[in-house]
Amino acid sequence: MRFSMFIRAAGVVGLLIALPGCNRDSSPAGGPKPAAPAAPAAPAPPAALDEKPGPRVYVSDETGGRVIVIDPESRAVVRTIDVGKRPRGLRVSPDGSKLYVALSGSPIAGPNVDESKLPPADKAADGIGVVDLATSAVVRKYQSGSDPESFSMSRDGRLLFVSNEDTGELTVLDLESGDVKARIKIGDEPEGVTTAPDGATVYVSCEGTNEVVAVTTADYKVVGRIPTGPRPRSIAFSADGATGFVANENSASLTVFNARTRKVLKTIQLPKPAAADAIPPRPMGLQLGPDGAILFVSLGRAKSIGLIDTATLALKQIIADVGGRPWGIGINDGGTTIYTANGPSGDVSIVDIASGATQARIHVGGSPWGIATSRSSR
Repeated sequence: MRFSMFIRAAGVVGLLIALPGCNRDSSPAGGPKPAAPAAPAAPAPPAALDEKPGPRVYVSDETGGRVIVIDPESRAVVRTIDVGKRPRGLRVSPDGSKLYVALSGSPIAGPNVDESKLPPADKAADGIGVVDLATSAVVRKYQSGSDPESFSMSRDGRLLFVSNEDTGELTVLDLESGDVKARIKIGDEPEGVTTAPDGATVYVSCEGTNEVVAVTTADYKVVGRIPTGPRPRSIAFSADGATGFVANENSASLTVFNARTRKVLKTIQLPKPAAADAIPPRPMGLQLGPDGAILFVSLGRAKSIGLIDTATLALKQIIADVGGRPWGIGINDGGTTIYTANGPSGDVSIVDIASGATQARIHVGGSPWGIATSRSSR
């Protein structure tokens, strides 16, 4: 988002999830977010603590310029990696050897802010950073258009599709050559990016125009525009690819669409908590469970996670009190545990899905934005 989650996001993915912040920040609409000092960064632990292979959770710290590496089994931070300015969206390569991170030199700003009063953007900082996960070194930075926030990958792992928030574009990046293959004008404040399961189309959420834009991956043509609720963050698909879901932050809803016709099927409205002073759900990041039966959505300032039944297209459950504004959201391979990046509280939650209990909140400092997971650190 121009805060632009996870999130601003979505999610979330990023989400995000966001689901996190964009050029415009992920604070609720209605005024600029007051500047606040970032929470102190968690100190990097000794490298020896990360010698044991195993699953890892990678968390982008938007204000700290780092990626935090967590061992979910020991529930400890095992490494921090300095990557550059404003890391937000991130993704592990298909072979598990690299981590791609969206970096931006644009200043963080709240909704409706007077951008003329912001500090100048550092465009040299924009790009997609590449981390070698064996050495934790940043080995490359691709040029990927202005103010990249989120991205998705082609099915063959050769291309990245990157949202450029401040220019309203989608950039297509060739990872082998480093060349930008295309720049597609799509809409105001693009954020979430998701490639459809069949790989033929990539979808981008546009916060400023309240729509999701479909672009073909063969010839980079816009082939559809799907209306959504206010401030769409992230996009996900059912396991068979037939149904798409969009997290709409400012309407406490998810837009459900037919991926073949690109027509809206349904709006899933999330209920506001009963307490009069409770914050309504603000959908950010999206994460489909491994069996495809449940879609998990981080609910931002409502401090909760929603579980959507993908067969009935209805809310199944709310897991409350998971952390301060969960945005980025991830899941373990077994589908038993959810991870959320909680920006304001500077921590990452580990949530047991079966019991709905938050088993741990791992302090990481800074402003956690996005989450990516891998099976092994090697």
